[in-house]
Amino acid sequence: MHVESIMLRDASFCISSDLANRRKSEFMRPVVTLAEARELPLWRRPAALLFLMALAMPVAFSTWSALLNNFVIEVARFNGSDIGWLHTIREIPGFLAIGVIAVLLIVREQVLAVISLVLLGVATALTAYFPSLGGILIITFLSSIGFHYYETVNQSLQLQWLPKDRAPKMLGWLLTAGSGATLVSYAAIVLLWEPLGLTYNIVYMVAGGATAVVAVLAYLLFPQFKADTVQSKKMVLRRRYWLYYALQFMAGARRQIFVVFAGFMMVERFGFNVHEVTSLYMINLVANMIFAPLVGRAVIRWGERRALIFEYAGLVMVFLAYGGIYFFGWGVVLAAALYVIDHIFFAMALALKTYFQKIADPADIAPTAAVAFTINHIAAVVLPATLGYLWMVSPGAVFGLAAGMAGVSLCLGLLVPRHPEPGHETRLSRGLAPSAAE
Repeated sequence: MHVESIMLRDASFCISSDLANRRKSEFMRPVVTLAEARELPLWRRPAALLFLMALAMPVAFSTWSALLNNFVIEVARFNGSDIGWLHTIREIPGFLAIGVIAVLLIVREQVLAVISLVLLGVATALTAYFPSLGGILIITFLSSIGFHYYETVNQSLQLQWLPKDRAPKMLGWLLTAGSGATLVSYAAIVLLWEPLGLTYNIVYMVAGGATAVVAVLAYLLFPQFKADTVQSKKMVLRRRYWLYYALQFMAGARRQIFVVFAGFMMVERFGFNVHEVTSLYMINLVANMIFAPLVGRAVIRWGERRALIFEYAGLVMVFLAYGGIYFFGWGVVLAAALYVIDHIFFAMALALKTYFQKIADPADIAPTAAVAFTINHIAAVVLPATLGYLWMVSPGAVFGLAAGMAGVSLCLGLLVPRHPEPGHETRLSRGLAPSAAE
């Protein structure tokens, strides 16, 4: 009798466990390894998910960026100091991107990417409901959390899911996909803004809502992909990655000057309106769609070292020319041309991603992506507000400072080896195999 009761209890436990597992499987997506994913239809593979997210993110972010300068000047009456503070607040989540490591203890990277996209979309949709300095700063902070956390895990997923021999080319095509999505958004603004009498609220609602909806679809349509290497769940700061960290720091400092002040210049100095600013952005996108795949092929053929040196040398010249607009009174045609050329050079930043992919321990990719984003945003948190005050005194000096930063990046780029790999991370390395502590 005792034996029978034990058998009945065990059977009952097995049945209840089976039901629990079935209920659990109803709410959890299947986990698929990268090898198994090759057997899936093309539209359900990891690369397809990367492309879908690459299409979704720019719809909200680029629409927000395209309307931002006109919105804050026309509606909120921002000056140079205000725009500097706005971008300082926007970069704080990037500085805190290292917090992604803690979030990954409870949420998978793929799921976090989707959640971040939803937050970006919803915050963008609500932007025009807060037409004051305080309101814009708060909603921008929320959208920035979504953007920066998405970018952090997206970079990690790209480097984990894409094979090293094809990564530069695939990254180039991902840039093209993002540019294509942004181009459609910009074209809609240019073609429909005046004929339909669009408002900031309508455009922000549609763009942000579209990104949020696509993010939800990305969660529902794709399985959970499992990378070949389990990612470390602790902060990784290795001595042998020092050149990558330095290049990330300078990239963040330099890029902020362009992002914050180049577009602001087009509105403040040359009086560009919404559809004129957006038209300029569209030219950038077409250029990126043409050149991004070529950049990927160039990195494969010529290597990361030459690509980075070419980028940094070109940016020195571009920022010096920006300064000349103020010091020598150069005109709007040159300013617009520099804006386009600047974007083309920034597309070459994919070489920095593949440089790290080649030197990194595979388990370090996710935590180092978070650390790199934080390093990238150290200067980004301080510079916009500080340089906003300098801008009010001498805009040309701001661009002169950016040229100096590009020069420092050029010097660091010269230390990238022709064939980077673990143990040969810089030209100063001796080719020794790295120890675990390094």
